[in-house]
Amino acid sequence: MATLNDWFEGARIRTLPAAVSPVVAGCAVAVYEGGFSLPRTLLAAAVALFFQIGVNFANDYSDGVRGTDDVRSGPPRLTGGGKASPQVVKAAAFICFAFGAAAGLTLVALSGQWWLIAAGGLAILAAWYYTGGKHPYGYMGLGEVFVMIFFGYMATVATTYTQTGTAPWMSWVAGTGVGLIACALLMINNIRDIPTDSVTGKHTLAVRLGDARARWAYVAMLVGALASAVVIGIGHWQALMGSIAIALGPLFLIPPVLRGAAGRDLIAVLRNTGLFELYYAVILLISLSA
Repeated sequence: MATLNDWFEGARIRTLPAAVSPVVAGCAVAVYEGGFSLPRTLLAAAVALFFQIGVNFANDYSDGVRGTDDVRSGPPRLTGGGKASPQVVKAAAFICFAFGAAAGLTLVALSGQWWLIAAGGLAILAAWYYTGGKHPYGYMGLGEVFVMIFFGYMATVATTYTQTGTAPWMSWVAGTGVGLIACALLMINNIRDIPTDSVTGKHTLAVRLGDARARWAYVAMLVGALASAVVIGIGHWQALMGSIAIALGPLFLIPPVLRGAAGRDLIAVLRNTGLFELYYAVILLISLSA
């Protein structure tokens, strides 16, 4: 029977900073635009957190029943490790989606932007079919594309939009930055799993690129995120100074990846990449609030 710690591990706590980061980034732009709302920010954060945890449990369930998690270099999963029944893990995923949807409906009602319900429905479908269904797109190497769309642009721009009623260019650039770091987070997770994914039919982008090129893709994603911060800083000196602080993240994260860290040695990189995304968003918030 799964312990409380097993469920925390199944929720993949290391990924949760990445869930709230686009909300913080979108909030930063809302502050800059003069339309900040704390209740709407908290509701957006609840949507992001519940959806992220739901995605994690959905992946645990789908990978477990497919047998993808039978051999892992990372911690054992709830389903694949036999710690909880597939039905219970699947139910946990949909309970999280339901809580996220409830928070989202409340946010939509406050903002009056009812068309966003369709966007939320698409987000739930994308969450499930990442590893679920007969043809999961995560097994085709498309995971990073959908992460960019939903945990980059949608989460960031929607946070700004539900507070200001606008979607300024700065919100899209901020979404690019946090989205690229979220993609880097997924990439480093999949680099760790290349040895097992490549023999279980899970053709992630990391598997398709191969170990060496996947590591350079990780580097490119972090550099792209830094470039996005610099673009925001053009004409806004506080944000430009913030981009200098942001540059410390890649300097810390990249060396172990290029040195060939593998297996469990990448767990720390995974955690730190998620924390870097939150750091990135907080620096944007501080800079654009000044």
